Amino acid sequence: MTALLLAVTGCGSDAGAAVRPADAPAPTKIVEQTVKSALAGMIVLPRGFVADPKHTTGPFSTETYLANFSAEPALDRALLLNSGFVEGYRASRLSPDKKKRYVVELFKTATPAKAKVLQEGFWSQEPRNHPFRVPGALSNAHAAYDAGTEKNEAIAEASFVSGSLVALLSVRQSAPLGTTIRPDTALISDLTQRQRTRLTTGSS
Repeated sequence: MTALLLAVTGCGSDAGAAVRPADAPAPTKIVEQTVKSALAGMIVLPRGFVADPKHTTGPFSTETYLANFSAEPALDRALLLNSGFVEGYRASRLSPDKKKRYVVELFKTATPAKAKVLQEGFWSQEPRNHPFRVPGALSNAHAAYDAGTEKNEAIAEASFVSGSLVALLSVRQSAPLGTTIRPDTALISDLTQRQRTRLTTGSS
């Protein structure tokens, strides 16, 4: 009788073990894999700049780009679709004094030719009439009043193509009305050249 009870108890113990959520960590591994991006290791960031808590850093898909970063979702959807967009990555950093925000975005397309078309499509969406010299890249710098923040804003930006990748870079800073502010063309020029070198080295 005792043996029988032990046998039943043993079976009950085994049954309990069988229904334990032993495989629970598996979904976590799947999530981790989905957020990894080979583009993350190809981003060049300015020295001394710090994490930007208000702006996203990480990979993006077509849908997340359109929902969070695009100023022209309908147009950008068509551009990304026509380019054979594969994946993207965006990084944002702040200067130590929090006055400058640097953003770099990489877009991986199907072919180098389609990357060039995507770059031109992005660049032509806004008037960019103040270029400055950045070898091998499109560039623009301007300062204007921002009605949203009621401050003066200065923007220096550049874009280039490396193989099937499109890179968009910008440095933005703002100041109260009546304050003279100039786009940081020196910083964006340096970062553009270092980013081009990194992508060329990474793809070779």
